[in-house]
Amino acid sequence: MSDASGQPVIVLRGVTKIFGQGQAAVEALRGIDLRIDAGEFVAVMGPSGSGKSTCMNILGCLDTPTAGSYLFNGVEVGELNRNSRALLRRHYQGFVFQGFNLLNRTSALENVELPLIYRGTPAGERRRLASQALEKVGLRGWETHTPGELSGGQQQRVAIARAIVTGPAVLLADEPTGNLDTARSREIMELLTLLNRESGITIIMVTHESDMAAYAKRVISFLDGLVASDRNNGRKN
Repeated sequence: MSDASGQPVIVLRGVTKIFGQGQAAVEALRGIDLRIDAGEFVAVMGPSGSGKSTCMNILGCLDTPTAGSYLFNGVEVGELNRNSRALLRRHYQGFVFQGFNLLNRTSALENVELPLIYRGTPAGERRRLASQALEKVGLRGWETHTPGELSGGQQQRVAIARAIVTGPAVLLADEPTGNLDTARSREIMELLTLLNRESGITIIMVTHESDMAAYAKRVISFLDGLVASDRNNGRKN
């Protein structure tokens, strides 16, 4: 799978998603067309029920479209079985959540090693890669600390290190600053901007905060299951 900059890493064509059947059916997505190129930093916005979360679940291979096509680096995701989608997720995507989702009694280093354990990476290599990832997010020297010994901003940095330790093509971030104060939120957004610029990771971030979306180069807004607007932020990260 190639991810050369300027090439589409994600292409959605006519994607619909319907939950339920008959009169109870709800059309969460009503025919989405979308292209995201390798190396982009995209913010996704929209009110509750607009379809943005459904779209992110499809992009993260956690759900499949009712109709339409989803290409990830040229591969038709709809033709993959559940195991193959899990492998795609494990090897090519990283995830960051609002609630950090760290193991409380486990050190920062061990938390970051988790995705590598699932991949069967040998212990020595795991430790080396996890240490590098923590250094990238500014947490060198904090390897042995547990989440309870870290601030919210530091916990999110550990979560970001865990998401990038496998060298993913795409980082999917769901409200990554939702549990942080303004100063820590800005630090996290500056870190994501740095990772996007220096490591070339494609970032797709859901946020309801326009000042956080301002860090992205492109903002896509959802409304009523459709893309309501798709604009360049004019930001040169």
